[in-house]
Amino acid sequence: MILKLNFEGARIAGLVLAKVGNPSREESLQTSKHVFRVDEPDQATLSSIFLKPFRSLAGQRFHHHTSLEKHEMNSLTSAIFGNVDSLLENGAGIAARLHSKSVHPNIKSGDLCVSLIEGILVEGEEKRALCILKSESVTPFLSISARDGDLQLSTEHGINPEKIDKGCLILDHMPHKGYYVLTFDRAGSESRFWVRDFLAVQPIPDAAMLSKRVAEMAVAAVTSTAPESEPQSAADEDTPPWNTNVAAREALSFFDGRKTFSLQEFEEQALRTPEARRAFAEERRRIEEEEGVRITDEFDISKRDVSKAKKLMKSVMRLDTGVEIRLRPKVVDKPDAVLEKGFDEQRGMKYIKVFYQKDLA
Repeated sequence: MILKLNFEGARIAGLVLAKVGNPSREESLQTSKHVFRVDEPDQATLSSIFLKPFRSLAGQRFHHHTSLEKHEMNSLTSAIFGNVDSLLENGAGIAARLHSKSVHPNIKSGDLCVSLIEGILVEGEEKRALCILKSESVTPFLSISARDGDLQLSTEHGINPEKIDKGCLILDHMPHKGYYVLTFDRAGSESRFWVRDFLAVQPIPDAAMLSKRVAEMAVAAVTSTAPESEPQSAADEDTPPWNTNVAAREALSFFDGRKTFSLQEFEEQALRTPEARRAFAEERRRIEEEEGVRITDEFDISKRDVSKAKKLMKSVMRLDTGVEIRLRPKVVDKPDAVLEKGFDEQRGMKYIKVFYQKDLA
């Protein structure tokens, strides 16, 4: 679900700051003792930095298997929206929750900012929001300043606005359904820690989400069960081994020209083998059990989100040795930036070399 948001008139009403460590490494939690107020000259710059990552994200909502009243983040958020004077107390409560959930050895310590933002337009209606940002690294930068009639160069360390690691924006919208929550994680796919353990959100099951998920599940099902491709001939030496999965394209063509989705028709016309139907059913059960999202048998089709799934299909490389590599959209357009193709004379086989800086798993 994507709502029309306008951040132009947004302003920061107050900030609660924290340094959040990892309890498993005996790193402590430190929170600010006062609400930080942003000076008027800095309002436009800071609000733009805080809200920039949340444009064009699909909405999620807080979820608890029994009742939202037992959902800690939902309760802390409701308390702040209900009484803005409680921002310091409940902002510190949010930091304490994050600290308690940061026990996995791979979770890095970082700086946390919890801000109350006013003046956001949601579908033309003015709303408040709670913005939570976590930065796990600092960036060195240079500063030239005037002193005693001369110029001096100094080095400082700070947060790079373009490299804030994790964030969420909780809008005071649909409070009885768990609010409207936007979230991101720069680590790549959103981590279980941030989305599930800390925020405890799930996608809003609307046409956009269902169309996207079912289309992605279809691509995964048919590509994992389709017969292996024939090895490329010498004439195909320069042809990339992705974007060639006919079975996936045929599965997604089911959505073309349709306004509504029917699971029965989809299984009959798009998932043509028992193996593909079983793989699709297993993935459906996994999503429903692990994410708490029910994939209904019928729903309205979102053409925009099916198109996104088609782009995903182009990012799948399937090789005749059984190896499968998935590329992000930005890599599909320029694969040579991170991939190198070659031929091993000793083995008599082609190879692909992958370049990277760090493992994000």
